Amino acid sequence: MKSNPLFKILKNSLRILAQLTLAKYKPSVIGITGSAGKTSTKEAVYTVLKEERKVRRSAGNFNNEIGVPLTILGDYSEIKGIFFWPKVFFKAIKQLIFRNKDYPEILILELAADKPGDIHYLVELTRPSIGIITAIGKVPVHIEHYSNPQAVAREKGKLIENLPAKGFAILNCDDEIVWGLKNKTRAHVISYGFKEDSDIQILGLEYKVNKDGFPEGMSFKIQYGNILVPFRLYNTLGKPQVYAAAAAAAVGIAFGINLVKISEALEKYQPIEHRMNVKRGIKNTIVLDDCYNASPLSMNAALETFKEIPAKRRVAVLGDMLELGDYTIEMHEEIGKKVIGIVDLLICVGTAAKLIAESAIKHGFDKGKVIIFNNSESASKMIRKEIKEGDLILVKGSRAIKLEEVVKEIILE
Repeated sequence: MKSNPLFKILKNSLRILAQLTLAKYKPSVIGITGSAGKTSTKEAVYTVLKEERKVRRSAGNFNNEIGVPLTILGDYSEIKGIFFWPKVFFKAIKQLIFRNKDYPEILILELAADKPGDIHYLVELTRPSIGIITAIGKVPVHIEHYSNPQAVAREKGKLIENLPAKGFAILNCDDEIVWGLKNKTRAHVISYGFKEDSDIQILGLEYKVNKDGFPEGMSFKIQYGNILVPFRLYNTLGKPQVYAAAAAAAVGIAFGINLVKISEALEKYQPIEHRMNVKRGIKNTIVLDDCYNASPLSMNAALETFKEIPAKRRVAVLGDMLELGDYTIEMHEEIGKKVIGIVDLLICVGTAAKLIAESAIKHGFDKGKVIIFNNSESASKMIRKEIKEGDLILVKGSRAIKLEEVVKEIILE
């Protein structure tokens, strides 16, 4: 598709129209990249800024050479129908000729780095004044398209390298790879994380469970200078969501918003579907639906969260982590070690996920408590038989494994 001449014409046409639109309306652009947490951060930033300003954020996976310019041109959520592209071009030209009074003051754009050169292309197009790098980890997703993990980090770093001196580079200082990029920017650096010297420091994270044992969300505090403010997130769990809130707080501060107002806004934050959503399941179970995607970084974070929630029995349904290239075997085996002491019943779905099961057994996990399925279809047919009253169930895997089919089978409609 991408080598198709028509695709190149489309790509170039969108780029030109997007650049002309940015030149005309001059919105502030916030770029967000990383190997995990981009979408949650985008939503948290949007939640904070929409209370104060006219804002647009990229929808769904509109984070590449087609999706990013589409977001600049209009509030599109999907590419659908034979008249979609004519309508896009008509509206784009119209708002270049006649001023669109509803055009946003701020654009929040998720920037993907699926292959070398992606970030450079998107940054050249969008010229952000604020750049956020969420998390990269030692073995990032999409690494199969790069020579090594350092090459992925360099690609992500292109975002902050190109920020203006008056801009802001907002960096997760708990991620060593991200924090290692801090000297590559001339912009003002704002760090966020649990570390004591973070500019935006996260303190006192607690998971909130109601009297019925259902996890309702999290509470924590954020300290900025001498100001300490409590925060609360509902219907979601885990450090990745807290990091998203902290990054959003940094953006809010960069725009001069009071930290108390930021906290109040984030109480309305809702996680995107399949990103550590807490759901009630059949047989009085609790389902942690985190099946949108998976990387070594996000899989470890999900298991850490899983460990913290009280449960009679913990059932982990884990699928393949894709796009890891030469690191596929090693990283799945590492997750196999990680489940020991956390998981009571291990259900693995997919070819690579079998390596999780084999590694877990090799390191002492009870073989009788491991079940392997080739795909989500077979897993979803059998899953109801395997879960018991009161289980806490984590479902996580790469998008292509389609573990949402398993989630559908076990949640209450």
